[in-house]
Amino acid sequence: MVWLWLWLVGQRLLLWGAASAVSLAGATLALSVLQMVASYARKWYQMRPIPTVASAYPLVGHALMMKRDGAEFFQQLSQYTEEYRHMPLLKLWVGPVPMLALYKAENVEVILTSSKQIDKSSMYKFLEPWLGLGLLTSTGNKWRSRRKMLTPTFHFTILEDFLDVMNEQANILVNKLENHVNQEAFNCFFYITLCALDIICETAMGKNIGAQSNDDSEYVRAVYRMSDLIFQRMKMPWLWLESWYLMFKEGWEHKKGLKILHTFTNNVITERASEMRTYAEDSEGDKGSVFSKNKRRAFLDLLLSVTDEEGNKLSHEAIREEVDTFMFEGHDTTAAAINWSLYLLGSNPEVQKKVDNELDEVFGKSDRPATSEDLKKLKYLECIIKETLRLFPSVPLFARTLNEDCIVAGYKVVKGTEAVIIPYALHRDPRYFPNPEEFQPERFFPENAQGRHPYAYVPFSAGPRNCIGQRFAIMEEKTILSCILRHFWVESNQKREELGLSGELILRPCNGIWIKLKRRNVDDS
Repeated sequence: MVWLWLWLVGQRLLLWGAASAVSLAGATLALSVLQMVASYARKWYQMRPIPTVASAYPLVGHALMMKRDGAEFFQQLSQYTEEYRHMPLLKLWVGPVPMLALYKAENVEVILTSSKQIDKSSMYKFLEPWLGLGLLTSTGNKWRSRRKMLTPTFHFTILEDFLDVMNEQANILVNKLENHVNQEAFNCFFYITLCALDIICETAMGKNIGAQSNDDSEYVRAVYRMSDLIFQRMKMPWLWLESWYLMFKEGWEHKKGLKILHTFTNNVITERASEMRTYAEDSEGDKGSVFSKNKRRAFLDLLLSVTDEEGNKLSHEAIREEVDTFMFEGHDTTAAAINWSLYLLGSNPEVQKKVDNELDEVFGKSDRPATSEDLKKLKYLECIIKETLRLFPSVPLFARTLNEDCIVAGYKVVKGTEAVIIPYALHRDPRYFPNPEEFQPERFFPENAQGRHPYAYVPFSAGPRNCIGQRFAIMEEKTILSCILRHFWVESNQKREELGLSGELILRPCNGIWIKLKRRNVDDS
């Protein structure tokens, strides 16, 4: 009987303990929810004075108002910034998170010049499964250390090594475009994008994937689908939870795409590292140099040999993060800029005539590859590229998560706010760009740019976290455009309203860029 009594007491104690644990867990959860609601209420109250577009619903904010379609969402955001241009800034709520839209140079400057506000938006966490914590997504000391390590790899003399690849791929592109000379208008967007993808693969990884020859590559498809999935998820708070996301078709597609992308990059890194070891072992009298005279250097080669201040090399995972980041950031952006340049040149023959004259002065009748000295002389073409990026910035918006309270335009902005800089709207400020919708490359002549607010034009961001690859991008755009324009005269009849702008991760035309090509006769042009 004693044992039975002890057993019953033991069972009661276990039940009481279990009930207490459940009660404690419930209380902890309830406390967390109360803290979240209190934090939300406090932020809402503190930021109430900041102008907004409409009343926000509790907790979901303006999320239900936001368009799901990329083109419609971008048009919606553009409409807000135009409608509220007289306001210094604009507030939106994405779920319980406050978002601040910035499109005035003096307010953009507050965020971008800060050495403290360097945390990328929490929305960038959706890039982390693909890019890890590389230069784009990392922050704090890790970002500072990685940036310091990688900056020398983008030195101009090293970038010159990539020029041969750019010229070769540009010539392949021109040969493909020959089929469209004196034919009907065609959509050039995909042609340019595949060329940029070939360039980035070979310069980043030393791998020729032949995208221009094989546009149905599994890796190419995975790159594009992953970008689409990430942007869709950013706009839908109900898909932010990882376990919940995997219950949807998009979540499974995301998982499958990641495997394709990471397997490809991992294999290339392993293969390249093995080649470098073999060459180093075989190189006698060359002090272990990992680059033969006939072998091109790639960004990956530099990553495999770079060290930090303590002499430590990057891990395999860290190298993959940076290669994937370079792939993600470095092809769509330049491809978009080149496409927009062709559209604007095709729509403005008087500007195209001027750049033709410049090309004649630099190259004459020769179709030789462009050298770095040639590119330096193409000053008007560079103004065209800059004006294109003003009207159609490749990255139409980017964001930071504020890690401390700050004052912007006289308003208190609380810690945790998403500060969204919108170059597409910023670059249309008539104070700095009169008749902002007109295509005028002369705006970027040195004498015309003098005195302009330094943060009125930020196609590559600005401040401590500016784009490390902007020299690479301008070099590639100059090389490809000069090659195309030396062979063809471009015509475009599309009106702006027919483009169907989609400002997802990259500013793209939903309806493509449709151009006609004529063979350029140097003697008659």
